[in-house]
Amino acid sequence: MASFNKVIIAGNLTRDPELRYTPKGTAVARITLAVNRTWKSESGESKEEVSFVDVDVWGRQAEVIGQYMKKGRPLLVEGRLKQDSWEDKNTKQKQTKLKVVLESFSFIDSNRGGEGEGAPAAPRAPRPAAAASSAPAPESGDSEPPHDDDVPF
Repeated sequence: MASFNKVIIAGNLTRDPELRYTPKGTAVARITLAVNRTWKSESGESKEEVSFVDVDVWGRQAEVIGQYMKKGRPLLVEGRLKQDSWEDKNTKQKQTKLKVVLESFSFIDSNRGGEGEGAPAAPRAPRPAAAASSAPAPESGDSEPPHDDDVPF
């Protein structure tokens, strides 16, 4: 059976990126996006649901996100789902968590540069990090370093 693992989400960062480095020097950033969904109930009442999605970012993209992104800023992420599993130290129970491993991203201009509501954004020079968002994946075909690296989280 064929399988397909692709995720595209847009949301706001819930906190500043956590940027760290593995012992071999690979950058790793952990971010969480708040993704909102709004709809109307059968009674016409407006409802809202928020999902929090953890995202792991590797390499140069981790450094770019660590440099340019802050809490509350919007970001569009493309990636793949990955399920982590571990044994809880206290209860010895198996725990799992589904998260996204970032493959590419795009900055979303939120127009928070001090202009008033509805005012056109002032023209800006292209961001130097724009090229990094479309950087090709590492040559090995895997966007994650080998499992022998310790992730410093």
